[in-house]
Amino acid sequence: MPYAPIIGVLGYVLHPDGERALMVFRSRDGDLHQGKYNGLGGKLENDEDVIGCLHRELMEEAGITVTAERLRGTISWPGFGAGGEDWFGFIFIVDAFTGTVPERNDDGPLDWLPINRLLGRGEPLPMWPGDRHFLQLVFDDDPRPFHGVMPYVDGVATGWSYRR
Repeated sequence: MPYAPIIGVLGYVLHPDGERALMVFRSRDGDLHQGKYNGLGGKLENDEDVIGCLHRELMEEAGITVTAERLRGTISWPGFGAGGEDWFGFIFIVDAFTGTVPERNDDGPLDWLPINRLLGRGEPLPMWPGDRHFLQLVFDDDPRPFHGVMPYVDGVATGWSYRR
């Protein structure tokens, strides 16, 4: 069967202090991500490229206009969706934006969390366990993008590999 994933974007918006990133605590009933912190983003629409998708999603989810972004990597998540759908994501850091971030969006509260906590330092955050693997690469100093695969079976990551 051909690989036909849902294409999405995931953005980590840096606070002007450079020490925190904007996250949403997903609390909507029935949400696959309920009870977890996640970056902002969503599905690519038929008429847009991935940068346009990132800009649209961050306007919709955080009320901000992206003025500078960096592609940090891509991840294939076979079997990740609620029905076992495959996902392929473009992962970005947003270095600059205009606008004021609200306290919450339709998915849940928005919060500026210390990057060190996202990287597993200090008290653990409720997140997808697999995120801890790739967030190290999102926030490291290596300028090369990473390209990874993280298969899922029944909602659990069964592996992780990447290349740069």
